[in-house]
Amino acid sequence: MSKKVISKKQIYKEIKRKRIIGPVIFFILAMAVATLGIIYATDQFIDYILNNKVTTEYEAASVMADIYRSTDDKDEAFILMNRFNRDFYVVDKNGEMVCHRGELTADTTPYTVNISAFRNKLEVTAYKDREINVIYPEKGRKNKAGTLEFSLKRFVKFVNDESDKLEDQGLELDIDAEGNQFFVGYEDEDFDILNLPIWLAVEEEGQDTVVVKALVRINEQDLIIFVVIMAIITVVILVVIISVFSRTISGIHRQRKVTNYFFTDTVTGGRNWTWFLIRGEQLLAKRSSSKMSFAVVNLEMMNYQNYCLCHSVPEGEKLLGKVHEEIFKTVGKKELCAHGGGSNFGMILEYTGRDEIKQRLEELIGKLQKLDNAHKFNFRAGVNILETKTDESGKAIRRKDIIVEDEYINACAATASLSGNDESCVAFFNDKLIEEEKWKDSVQELQEKAVRNEEFLVYYQPKYDPRTNKLTGAEALIRWQSPELGFVSPGKFIPIFEKNGFITNIDHYMISHVARDQKAWLDKGYKCVPVSVNVSRAHFVEDDLAEQIRDMVDAAGTPHKYIEIELTESAFFDDKKAMINTINKLKSYGFAVSMDDFGSGYSSLNSLKDMPLDVLKL
Repeated sequence: MSKKVISKKQIYKEIKRKRIIGPVIFFILAMAVATLGIIYATDQFIDYILNNKVTTEYEAASVMADIYRSTDDKDEAFILMNRFNRDFYVVDKNGEMVCHRGELTADTTPYTVNISAFRNKLEVTAYKDREINVIYPEKGRKNKAGTLEFSLKRFVKFVNDESDKLEDQGLELDIDAEGNQFFVGYEDEDFDILNLPIWLAVEEEGQDTVVVKALVRINEQDLIIFVVIMAIITVVILVVIISVFSRTISGIHRQRKVTNYFFTDTVTGGRNWTWFLIRGEQLLAKRSSSKMSFAVVNLEMMNYQNYCLCHSVPEGEKLLGKVHEEIFKTVGKKELCAHGGGSNFGMILEYTGRDEIKQRLEELIGKLQKLDNAHKFNFRAGVNILETKTDESGKAIRRKDIIVEDEYINACAATASLSGNDESCVAFFNDKLIEEEKWKDSVQELQEKAVRNEEFLVYYQPKYDPRTNKLTGAEALIRWQSPELGFVSPGKFIPIFEKNGFITNIDHYMISHVARDQKAWLDKGYKCVPVSVNVSRAHFVEDDLAEQIRDMVDAAGTPHKYIEIELTESAFFDDKKAMINTINKLKSYGFAVSMDDFGSGYSSLNSLKDMPLDVLKL
């Protein structure tokens, strides 16, 4: 079962989601719960006070009803009921008014409601007051009894209206030393009582119904208790909110630190490659960026490994930090730079023209070369241009699906085209480089199969003695007859093999083929001459090269005198001592050794005295 690959962008989103969304959602939920808690606590407290006071009033109304029903003399009953100082009215079984006291402000619509005090629950009929409708009955659902509700909005309006009435009577509102409000000249010690009416009916089957105007008294003590309890609840909830808020802020702060660490390069201390790829795609995909051209740049410090070898890896990393600082100074607000690993740096720069970007990079390289007075550092830069694209109407097309890493690889391909040039320089990516990279990839993909199927053909170029015009030898040449690529000349695949190391396989292939051909010709009675086979300089790093050649030729059964090992002059500049040692071994095994392209390098006649060569090819 294959493991799912997670991209760097997905990892970043996962970190961000876990670190930010969690605390934010938790804080929002906590705020919602706290708000609902305050509302619920307030509602429950008001409901508790209201039910207790209404229950008390209902008990008083029940006493009045008992007096009315138990007294035969209704006039006497009326007098006794008046002592309760409450408005009321009595209706008979037919709904006709029997008697009443005070102004009848009860509504005509009855509601069946539940009132409860402690664990007792009563089901009574209630009527709202038409004038002061602060406490009102609410109809129940599905034929169930309703409840008594308290309107805070109407209560505030009622209090304000009462204050206005007293002020209209010429009484001035003042505040005493303890901060309590009172009206100067008002002698009623019960002024602090607010009477909120609700009409309650005391019913009994077969009897007249007594409806009493119950007065829910809200005094200063009730308000103080309410304020204190609400203050306690509010403080507790605020503590919870502050704690949650603190945790949320702490979580966001931790997330920022994690994100910062996630995007920090441990070598330079600046932004890392993950940040460059993510932020680069965000920048290039913006609608405002669609009208602009950009250059994706790969800047490589040359010979960085040699510097680390001579000094140390920490010193090398310190140098990379200085390089990053210098690059960072040159980038604008809408430009990016980051360390890309090794001695490579990536940049996304605004592009206004080929000459302008080249000059800008050359100036940057000039500054970087002078970072250390004791050393001169060379840099090479590859540039991939992202031109503005437009649709048929001329409108700029957004780069929604751009992949910065792919564009950077193209810039790296431009840098790679400068290999072999030891001086600082700048190269631009183009379609030719794409074709070259595709060709290189095709060659490398087919190289193993080509050896297995013997697609490489060996051609023999004869050597003649100009004095006698006789055949004295031959040189083995390689060509590639590929079913996929067609006939390929060595100039199109040998350089690739030299870079990827496959050239040593080709050396083995050629020596084996030439040895087998020579053996076959000898077996047929042909007169054979020595054939020279080129051996690459990469092969001479192997201490047992001479033994490898001997064993391959012996496996074919060919006498050693018919095989000449040919070297290029450049091979002598790697390890001269090892080279001479290998040549001496080959000669001791009976092989002739020649040097090809003598004079193309820096060899001199004086240097030949140390080289035990048999043939020089000019």
